[in-house]
Amino acid sequence: MLRDIVHDTFFLAQKSEPATAKDRRIVTDLLDTLQANAGRCVGMAANMIGERKRIIAVAAGKSYLVLLNPVIIKKQQPYETEEGCLSLTGTRQTIRYEKIEVEFQDVRMRWQREKFSGLTAQIIQHECDHLEGIII
Repeated sequence: MLRDIVHDTFFLAQKSEPATAKDRRIVTDLLDTLQANAGRCVGMAANMIGERKRIIAVAAGKSYLVLLNPVIIKKQQPYETEEGCLSLTGTRQTIRYEKIEVEFQDVRMRWQREKFSGLTAQIIQHECDHLEGIII
C-alpha cells in the first residue's frame, strides 16, 4: 500500500525498534512507496512512512534490496558527499564510505552478511542513519 512520506523531524529523530516476522506488511508498504517515488528517491527507511522499525529498502539497478535489522560492521574509504532526502528539504554535506559490510535479516528473517560499494553502499548508509534517528 502506498503510504504518505513523513516530514516530522521529531518523529524521524527517534531510534527505530527491531523488525520481526510480523512486520511483513511494513516491507510491502515500504517497497510500494519507494517504487511510487522512484523518479526522486533511491532508498527509504520504515520511519519515512511512519513506522519506527529497523527496515530499509534500496533501489539496486532494476531491483530492490530489503534489509531488516541492518548493522554496518565494516566501513572503508571515507569520502565527502552531498545528499538529499525525500523526508527533508534541501541537501546536506556528509561523510560516507565507498565500501561497507552489512549484517542484516532478509524478508524470511534469515541472517545475511554482504559487502556493498558505490551508490548502493551510500544509500544503505543514509537509510541506516534514519534507523538511528540521525537526520543529516
